[in-house]
Amino acid sequence: MTGSNITKGSSNVTTDTANIAPVFTDVDDVRSRLKQTGYLADEATATTAFLADRLGKPLLVEGPAGVGKTELARALAQATGSELIRLQCYEGIDEARALYEWNHAKQILAIQAAGQRDWESTKGDIFSEEFLLARPLLTAISRSEPTVLLIDEIDKADVDIEGLLLEILSDFAITIPEMGTVTAARRPIVLLTSNANRELSEALKRRCLYLYIDFPDAALEREILASRVPELPERLAAEIVRVVGVLRTLDIRKKPSVAETIDWGNTLLAMTTPAEAEAGTIDDSLVARTLGVVLKHRPDVKTALRELKLG
Repeated sequence: MTGSNITKGSSNVTTDTANIAPVFTDVDDVRSRLKQTGYLADEATATTAFLADRLGKPLLVEGPAGVGKTELARALAQATGSELIRLQCYEGIDEARALYEWNHAKQILAIQAAGQRDWESTKGDIFSEEFLLARPLLTAISRSEPTVLLIDEIDKADVDIEGLLLEILSDFAITIPEMGTVTAARRPIVLLTSNANRELSEALKRRCLYLYIDFPDAALEREILASRVPELPERLAAEIVRVVGVLRTLDIRKKPSVAETIDWGNTLLAMTTPAEAEAGTIDDSLVARTLGVVLKHRPDVKTALRELKLG
C-alpha cells in the first residue's frame, strides 16, 4: 500500500482537513476543465463537484441510468490528473471484495517455511502488507497521489455494505484489526452513484453532498451531441434530440441515455446522404430500422413503433 499511514493497534481515528488538497480554484474552473475532457456540466453539477473537492466530502450522485453519473467520475479523474479507482457494487458484494482480504495461500506457505518458530513471531510476519490484498476502497485510501474513488451503483449492494463505508466516508480511514488503522495521506475525491433502486440509509446520506442528474434539456443535449459527433449537421442533430425527447416521454422500460443519443447520431450520419443530413430529414423507415440503437427491449421498440406511427 504505497503511501499508506498505518497506526498500529489503534481503532480510534481523528482527522482534520490537513490531508484535503483541493485542485479546483472555483466553479468556472470546474466547468472549463470538465469541458476539456468532453463532459459538459451544468451549473449545479459544476458547483457540487467544486464543493466536494474543496470540502473533501463524498458526493452522492443519483439519477436515471445513462445520464452521465459514472462519466462524471471519469471526467473528474481526467480533469484533475487523478487515478480513477472504481468499486462496482452488486448484490452480495462483501468486505473482502470492497476493502481487503488476506492472501491465505501465501500465509500458509509462510507458516510452513517458518518451521518451529513460535506463533507470536510468525503472526507478526504473516499479518503484514506483504500478505494483504488491497481491494478498491483500501487502495484508494492508501494512495498519496491524486485519486478519484468511484463507488458505482451503491443501491445495487446490500444494506450491510453501507456500514462498511461509514468509517471511510467519515474519517477516510480503514481499520485492519491485525495491523492497525490506515488513514488517508491524501483524501480522494469520492463519488457514489445510485439509480435510486432502493432508499439509501440516512447515515450514509449525511456524510455526502447530494447531486441529482436528470436527462439534459434539448439545448444541452444538442451541445453534447455537437461535441461528440462534430460532423453531424445542426438540423439533423436537432431532429435526433427531438425524437429522443419524445421517446423518453413514452411508458417504456428503459429510456434512451445520452450515450445512446450519441450512438444514434453516428448511426444516422452513416446511413443518410449529405443532403439528407444537412436538411435534417430522417425517413420513417430509417427510424424504425435503427430504433435498436436507442431502445434495448423488444416491448419498448413495439411501443415506440406504435406511438410514433412507424408501422
